[in-house]
Amino acid sequence: MTNNTMDRREAVNKLLAPRDGALVVTGLGSPSYDVHAAGDVDGNYYLWGAMGGAALTGLGIAQAQPDKRVMVITGDGEQLMAFGALATISVAAPKNLDIIVLDNQHFGETGMQSSHTGRGIAFDRIAAACGFVDTAELRSLEEVDALVARLRTPASGPRLFVLKIKAENLPRSLPPRDAVFIKNRFRAHLGLTTC
Repeated sequence: MTNNTMDRREAVNKLLAPRDGALVVTGLGSPSYDVHAAGDVDGNYYLWGAMGGAALTGLGIAQAQPDKRVMVITGDGEQLMAFGALATISVAAPKNLDIIVLDNQHFGETGMQSSHTGRGIAFDRIAAACGFVDTAELRSLEEVDALVARLRTPASGPRLFVLKIKAENLPRSLPPRDAVFIKNRFRAHLGLTTC
């Protein structure tokens, strides 16, 4: 296996440039900063203080909005805390949910300790074993370009892709931290009443 990795912000920019109305849920920490740096829009749902909640939040939104594409962009540490979520998502089998794991093989928010993915845990293989219909591990921006086209095609179930990124702490691009504001803005984007 090669050790090639890619720039996280470039990869996220490529994923979101053609988002075509996709709703985006972010995992705690760096994935939220990366998505915000790519452009703060009303269809972004940033999670603060919900470690391990991104994938299942994405599932709930995908089930509530079956005509919209939902993309979860999270990190390896955050997804490790939601290991069982992959089985739940597979059983629910949403056709409109894509999970993107930005994997730097470290716990970036707590000091860059080595994570389980640096020791052989492969989310793409785990998701495939759970029953996800399409999974892969990507190590180059060229592969991300191909993934963007792949994500535009309808799926018959949930998909998960691991993007191997450089282990680095980039300057933070902080999205709004007011959870009520984020929720209400997201609901208004969907044409729902706010509360």
